Amino acid sequence: MTAQTLAFPMPHALGNIDAYIQAANQYPMLSAQEEAALARRLRDESDLDAARQLVLSHLRLVISIARGYLGYGLPHADLIQEGNIGLMKAVKRFDPERGVRLVSFAIHWVKAEIHEYILKNWRLVRVATTKAQRKLFFNLRSLKGHLAGEGSNEGQNTQIAEQLDVSPSEVREMEKRLIGHDVSLENNQDERDENHFAPIDFLADSSHEPTTVLERRASLRLQSNGLQTALKQLDERSRRIIEARWLPGDDNQTATLHDMAAEFAISAERVRQIESKALATLRKLLGADAASLVTPR
Repeated sequence: MTAQTLAFPMPHALGNIDAYIQAANQYPMLSAQEEAALARRLRDESDLDAARQLVLSHLRLVISIARGYLGYGLPHADLIQEGNIGLMKAVKRFDPERGVRLVSFAIHWVKAEIHEYILKNWRLVRVATTKAQRKLFFNLRSLKGHLAGEGSNEGQNTQIAEQLDVSPSEVREMEKRLIGHDVSLENNQDERDENHFAPIDFLADSSHEPTTVLERRASLRLQSNGLQTALKQLDERSRRIIEARWLPGDDNQTATLHDMAAEFAISAERVRQIESKALATLRKLLGADAASLVTPR
């Protein structure tokens, strides 16, 4: 049977992960000759059907690798999906002339994608960002298991540090990160009762502290007094335009340029000029507080 005539039906929608695994295991394995022929068709002719056959024949590899990472508490289906991305990258880069089977070449790419997915999704806060931390993250548990019962915990950390070429302090830090867990800031829906408190319940709202409230009131009072004093320095028409344009009345409405033009029987452009000059005067009088009180709009 040649690579062109292998039974590789088009995959179809499956209801659950068990059905997917069963379907993936039904795709035939490739011999070295079949694999090389398909890889050359992909490389030389950009044959997408050849790529499809190479991917489908190695789905069971991804499933097997993904199963080894179930201990991180992430969905098996998601791990497989990320591993499949790595498999497709491996198929795209595979060179049949190197004398290496695709299965050996793809393992690195599959694991790399799964590792990246785990690091991004295992915790809300990433636990491993450097190369050394990644090495620790994916090897610390297994090495701890192998050294169980052999000496003190600190002695085990020293041995692990030597094996992974990191410092004992890095081993201790990663161990703390792995033991810890995410804590929700707020209660879950089913935990909302008078005897259960979430971290958010213990956070103080500084905006309502008495000293903050008094300081805010004093600041507003000073700003208001300063504005009233500055307005008195303007001539009557300028003060009227500023108050009508910038200080809302009881109806919370301000006047338009045309409203003021009609009141003083001048053009809207002349009102704008008077307003602009008055605002410049107020900014000088108010100094540093001007920006918050009379910002052009």
